[in-house]
Amino acid sequence: MLEGKRILITGVMTRDSIAFATAERAQRAGAEIVLTGFGRARRMTERSAARLPTPPDVLELDVNSPADLAGVHDELAERWGHVDGVVHAIAFAPPDALGGNFLSTPPESAETAFRTSAYSLKALAGALAPLMPAGASVVGLDFDASVAWPVYDWMGVSKAALEAVSRYLARDLGARGVRVNLDSAGPLRTPAASGIPGFDALASSWERRAPLGWDTGDPAPVADAVCLLLSDGARAISGEIVHVDGGFHAIGAEAAA
Repeated sequence: MLEGKRILITGVMTRDSIAFATAERAQRAGAEIVLTGFGRARRMTERSAARLPTPPDVLELDVNSPADLAGVHDELAERWGHVDGVVHAIAFAPPDALGGNFLSTPPESAETAFRTSAYSLKALAGALAPLMPAGASVVGLDFDASVAWPVYDWMGVSKAALEAVSRYLARDLGARGVRVNLDSAGPLRTPAASGIPGFDALASSWERRAPLGWDTGDPAPVADAVCLLLSDGARAISGEIVHVDGGFHAIGAEAAA
């Protein structure tokens, strides 16, 4: 499905992450991939990379650093000449922006959540757009931002912003033939989820109420959907939010009760 495609994947931390599952499936589907990491966490990415079918290189990328974004562009331009796909699996909110602190969150923490979790999609896509030919695809990882979830607070606001950013990118990159979509996943027990207070209550609701059921320990369905959006099979899809959540999003507000 991805034979011959060259794809940059961010956000691989541990083998439990959606990004790792995506990297593994992308390789098995024929893609050549490169991962990113930064700072001390880069060592975790490198350890995970070593467990992939073909261990890929890991490039330094703090998505909030213009110098790092330029460096990744230059490296991929020299290495590949073009980029067929980009996976944005980056999100962060300071502890005081989560857990029921919505009214007391300082502006600096809200701004950090927005910049790292939403603006970064534009920053990454914008940096690599000159390398993306017609048919290239940008895919971001999302969590349903159509309602206010307990304890999700400013990360929920940031995900709403991410959804808006993806639509504007789809508008502006569409003229180049580049697609931009989001994969809205149900809750998964990933490293990112461990930092969300009250995650277990949210996840248990999904397991009980999703029409197809939901396994919070299995990122494979989400990763498979990301690979589909990266493929030519989704060549006419852009500006879309694809829900991979067992159908939970479709069954009404009472599901979240």
